[in-house]
Amino acid sequence: MSQVGMTEVAARAGVSVTTVSHVLSGRRPVAAATRTRVLEVIAELQYQPNTLARGLRTRRTMTVALIVPDLTNPFYPMVLRGLADVLVPAGYHAVVCNTDGTREEEISFLREMTTRQVDGLVLAAFQLTRKDILAHGTTVPLVRLGGRAFDADLGDLVRSDDEGGMAQAVRYLLEKGRRRVAYVGGVPHTGPSDLREAGFRRALAEADRTVDEDLVIRGDFTREAGRAAAEILLGRPDRPDAIACANDLIAIGVLDAARALGLPVPGDLAVTGYDDIDAASLVTPPLTTVVNPARQVGRACGEALLRQLTAGEAEPPREVVIANSLVRRESA
Repeated sequence: MSQVGMTEVAARAGVSVTTVSHVLSGRRPVAAATRTRVLEVIAELQYQPNTLARGLRTRRTMTVALIVPDLTNPFYPMVLRGLADVLVPAGYHAVVCNTDGTREEEISFLREMTTRQVDGLVLAAFQLTRKDILAHGTTVPLVRLGGRAFDADLGDLVRSDDEGGMAQAVRYLLEKGRRRVAYVGGVPHTGPSDLREAGFRRALAEADRTVDEDLVIRGDFTREAGRAAAEILLGRPDRPDAIACANDLIAIGVLDAARALGLPVPGDLAVTGYDDIDAASLVTPPLTTVVNPARQVGRACGEALLRQLTAGEAEPPREVVIANSLVRRESA
């Protein structure tokens, strides 16, 4: 099979070779509809640009960096998949950096990737301050993944509706007649964790319920943290009859603890998760959870980054909010 060339891409898209070049390089403005059509043809024909030659001409590395707190969390590989859906057809490839959620590593990777002259950054970093990002990360196109505050100085923001999604889950638990609803959160003072806790509190307030602070435990987004928190909550004489969890890994840990204690789920304890990772439908009982469409989020990050890379001139930063939905299974 012969290699597809730029001329064939141009002919199929009904544009000039120069237009295809401008779409790929981002050095000249191209109408949005035209750019979309060219990228669709590139994907259809599986066109692969000569990255080395192109890099010499455009002074681009054709590389972007995805900086995440925990690559073992199944949410982030799906974000990467969505990012690749958009960027690979345009000739870009991603480098993934795992920070373990520490500010030191977030700063280190932010500085290093900028120094390595990546063409863009997708940053899921929740320990960095505004000052950190302005000091180390604004010399290249930047898309922040997740967080509470949109700040035009920090580039585009792509996030899911974490607060609204958690509120849906807690309302569902209350509608099912649960009286004592606990919450197990992730790392405090980080974007998604704080927003999901806010959704928990909002749903209880809407139902005229007072939050029992003894039923709120924060840790990290791991199965082990979920089990440890559940052992504390379920060891109390006035234990909760429902636990809303900040992600599915925490919820699976809660199921582990309930099983070890001989508590039937959902009979004595209802459990909800968040994210709808693949394991959510495979555990016993299958997990009622909030869909956090990771691949869609990744695509939105890729589209935001590609818009910056190919716009030809500066465009104002944007905020993109992805809606969530509740999946009802057997754990609640």
